[in-house]
Amino acid sequence: MARRFSARRRGLSALAFAVLAGIGSLAGQAALGADAYPSREITFIVPYPPGGNSDNLARLYADRLRVKLGVPVVVENRPGGTTSLGTGLAARAKPDGYTLLLATSTAFTVLPFLREVPYDPVKSFDFVGSLAGYLPIMTVRKDLPVSNLKEFVELARKEPGTLTFGSAGVASGGHLAGEILKNSEKLDMLHVPFKGSADTMTALLGNHIDFFIDGVGLELVKSGKAKALVTFAGVRHPELPDVPTPKEEGFDLALPFEGFWGVAAPAGTPAPVMEKLARATQEILAEPQTQERFHRISVTASWKDGAAYEKDLDKSRDYYRELLKTIKMSSN
Repeated sequence: MARRFSARRRGLSALAFAVLAGIGSLAGQAALGADAYPSREITFIVPYPPGGNSDNLARLYADRLRVKLGVPVVVENRPGGTTSLGTGLAARAKPDGYTLLLATSTAFTVLPFLREVPYDPVKSFDFVGSLAGYLPIMTVRKDLPVSNLKEFVELARKEPGTLTFGSAGVASGGHLAGEILKNSEKLDMLHVPFKGSADTMTALLGNHIDFFIDGVGLELVKSGKAKALVTFAGVRHPELPDVPTPKEEGFDLALPFEGFWGVAAPAGTPAPVMEKLARATQEILAEPQTQERFHRISVTASWKDGAAYEKDLDKSRDYYRELLKTIKMSSN
């Protein structure tokens, strides 16, 4: 009996050792996998066409991430559905850290209230962290007879239904800002959606629209091809220090543009990989040269870790849920 018990105990001990060895092996493999990441090219999906603020931001970030991680980081533009097409594509990618998404406030806090989207804004992604805030500029065509926001509002009231504004698409930041201006000041203006910011800029230069509220206005204003009335944010634009904010002009029109962009990965991406990406992103955003380059494309470096960024998106969803009811925005 004692011999049978001893043999059984030796068997159980061997089994326990084998289990522990297996667990140790798996842990070692996981650690090795994290240390080895990344070992090949990373795809960074941008749900906008080339040439706008989002694309410029993504390329600046991708270039620095390439240096930090030592592998190519390729920007893949997937525009359509005001960010929903590219965002949906990223949601369906393998969660291994080799497909990342330029997350936008539009995709995660606005569109889901307006239409069905091919992803779950809460469950489809894990978030590396926030990337940048937005500094959109209310930019008007050069020959529009106004020099400040007050004169613009007076003109719009004097000529109802005649002024037009463009945006990078329905529910984009520029569209929301324009609708808020309309609603706040009881103005009758026509929205003209485009496929991206670059097209909006071309339309303004061709006098096909009267104004837009978008960061790409910086290039036109600095070159003298258009006029800036206000920086549509809570702070002045570092590149246009003489251009006031709406509040400074007596208008309560600011949108929550801080943390407008972030970096996301498909849900289930390994935690060690997410942590490595987060460290690299935080280091990139702390670089003075990165901050300066961001300012030149009308964005501000804005780091929060994934958990904090996700909480900000939750708050923004609450804000936009009520805002969209107020301005009566539709998906058309």
